[in-house]
Amino acid sequence: MGAFSHLTAAAVLGLSVVVTAQNSSSSAALPIVDLGYARQQASSFNVTGGYYNFSNIRYAAPPIGDLRFAAPQAPAVNRSQVQTGSISRICPQANPAWNAIAAQFIPAYLLGQTNFTMSDFNLTTSSNTTAAPARDPRESEDCLFLDVMVPEGIFNSNEQHPVLVWIYGGGYTAGSKAGSGNPAGLLERSQADNSSGVIYVSMNYRLGAMGWLSGPTFQENATANAGLHDQRFALDWVQENIHLFGGDPKNVTVFGESAGGGSIMHQITAYGGNKGPVPFAGAVTQSPGFFPVVSPATQEGVYNDFLALLNVSTLAEARRLPSSAIIAANAKQVGAAPYGQFIYGPAVDGDFVPALPGQLLARGQFDKNVSIMTGHNAAEGLLFTSPFINSDAALTSYLTTSFPALNYMPSTLNYITETLYPPIFDGSQAQNYTNQIGRVEAILSEAVFTCNAVWLNKAYNNETHAYLFNVPPSIHGQDIAYTYYNGNGSASSTVTNVPVAIAMQEYITEFAKTGNPNLRGAPFFPMYGSNATVLALGPRNIGPMRDPAASARCAWWQKGLFY
Repeated sequence: MGAFSHLTAAAVLGLSVVVTAQNSSSSAALPIVDLGYARQQASSFNVTGGYYNFSNIRYAAPPIGDLRFAAPQAPAVNRSQVQTGSISRICPQANPAWNAIAAQFIPAYLLGQTNFTMSDFNLTTSSNTTAAPARDPRESEDCLFLDVMVPEGIFNSNEQHPVLVWIYGGGYTAGSKAGSGNPAGLLERSQADNSSGVIYVSMNYRLGAMGWLSGPTFQENATANAGLHDQRFALDWVQENIHLFGGDPKNVTVFGESAGGGSIMHQITAYGGNKGPVPFAGAVTQSPGFFPVVSPATQEGVYNDFLALLNVSTLAEARRLPSSAIIAANAKQVGAAPYGQFIYGPAVDGDFVPALPGQLLARGQFDKNVSIMTGHNAAEGLLFTSPFINSDAALTSYLTTSFPALNYMPSTLNYITETLYPPIFDGSQAQNYTNQIGRVEAILSEAVFTCNAVWLNKAYNNETHAYLFNVPPSIHGQDIAYTYYNGNGSASSTVTNVPVAIAMQEYITEFAKTGNPNLRGAPFFPMYGSNATVLALGPRNIGPMRDPAASARCAWWQKGLFY
């Protein structure tokens, strides 16, 4: 854990761990926490929720100059002034152009349309990958900051309390520590029945090329999967410092959705389990997702394409370029991603990621002392499904683009399209597909998302808890609004089933506190068990059912025979 241990000497220089300072905008005193390398003042106090918000705490040095594309480093000691977290930072963002089509395609498909052409979509110039998008003023390569939100009672107590750490999703190319929602509802739910509650932490990590470049040439002078290293560095920061806020470093639970859940899988299997325990006791993976990137040639190609966009030929030259050039090239490369993909994400690098997580889980190469709760949605793949795949030939082309090795593995490709997901459209196949779009959706759902949850449950001997989010339309990402529900008990445009939202928050926070999601008053949450039982969070009720993702198809995908 010791990324910050060399700083502990500064914390014992006779300075108080916690002092108070006057809030410049009111007479209320906001506390200061002495981190050793810096003094951090709470940015605000939420009177309604009764919690302090310590915003924008630097947890690593700026990853610029020679530290661009490098592993995160400890921040410099800066005790000359109190840090107030007044400047918000997010890591540089990028989004694929196909998002604009998906936003129009999905509503039409859900209303029954099954045949699409490009003329069905109204695309503006903002959808053109050659157009430079407006940049968010908060964007900066100097983005390795985190937030800590702590209930007043916890902060003022002498005891240690559970910690819940959020890792956001966004396709590994977008997202930020505060972008998923306000955790006020989670904090409130954690304090039900007069409980002291939990501390909430969220961190930024590098995205796109800055966080996920890899490949043999790149790794000669840089660190692959820097985003995973950022996450681990932030989790180590929690281990070193959360006690200063009233947190228990031995009772830390990470939770994350999509890329966040996929990142957690990579953290659990980091280094093949060969570098000691992970810096958390529990994990909640919501729709854990990533496109498997194994081939060194594929990684090398992405790296070379990025250098070409920068008009340079070496990593050293790229490190000398201004941030604006790096950000622009990253946005252009991701913008041109094939439909449903993002170019970047975790890649097998022989170090932090020695093999695909599913394979490492099957081999027992992971930290087995983690309490696990998984979740997936009923229609994970639709968001990433191209509306233009309307034939077997189009499906074959899509699969060979998504999994390049299939170009040289005709028998494996045939097995996927004829045995696992055959062209039978009577509703009898995976996810009951009745058309070509549904067929592609089923493939993506299982290969990229739902099987990951199945593998985690199996790896932990089925002694886990798992849910199925089934509130229509149950598409990928829909459950985030439920996780971060802050309503007054009424529905909204994004949360149509308030009981499900409240139940999700209760299960997650109770799991963080005790390792068991069950609590008084909520529907019983059974173990996954040998019968693959999930708790279905449905439109009419909450109750157990067999996991529809637990199938021989997931067992095949876990073998990694597609590369």
